[in-house]
Amino acid sequence: MTILVTRPEPAAAELVSRLHALGKQAWSLPLIEFAPGADLATLPQKLAGLRTGDLVFILSQQVIHYAQHTIKAWPTELDYYAIGRSTALAFHTVSGQQVTWPHAHETSEELIKINTLQQVAGKRALILRGDPGRELLAETLTRRGAEVTFAACYQRCQKHYDGPVEGRRWRDRGVSVLVVTSGEMLQQLFSLFPAVDREEWLLHCRLIVVSERLATLAAGLGWQDIQVADGADNDALLRALR
Repeated sequence: MTILVTRPEPAAAELVSRLHALGKQAWSLPLIEFAPGADLATLPQKLAGLRTGDLVFILSQQVIHYAQHTIKAWPTELDYYAIGRSTALAFHTVSGQQVTWPHAHETSEELIKINTLQQVAGKRALILRGDPGRELLAETLTRRGAEVTFAACYQRCQKHYDGPVEGRRWRDRGVSVLVVTSGEMLQQLFSLFPAVDREEWLLHCRLIVVSERLATLAAGLGWQDIQVADGADNDALLRALR
């Protein structure tokens, strides 16, 4: 079994290193990279405009990476929510604030099931994210009566590769398992390679994804051997790959 990890750095290199330590063949092909977001400069004002008991959502560790240079002290009177355990722990480490997160999968679908988010009418909700992303959360909060605003703390930039060259490289290395952690990256991976590589190799690989929504998307593209990890962090992906 040879594994190709497509998630961004530094998470890709960390997962590959841990797989090597277990004696597994693994390589990384990051499909996106990150840059500062357009709303970082106005983030302090957006936070200052919130009232006691209003909601702040941290939707990835990249949010924390970029926002921590802008925010020196996070307001204590707000209610903070994270997309998953690893993001919650990272935010607590830099902010000292208590954070709530879904204990099942790290998805918007699980986040909106949290009990304290069922009654949010009249509250303001600030969603810290990449741009764009996670529309389900905003739509659900708005439907429940919250006033939703966004702050784009980072942006995703697609990395460009030569498809035929990469197809030969990964087929020659015997890649048979793919790790993909977003729909954007799944579409990018599918589109990267020539049709012959997709038909003879790519769609025959076992695919590890991080949500049922991604699994459905992958099946629609033609994958058949699809496994859903029990989370989106490297610990969960490692459990799936073992």
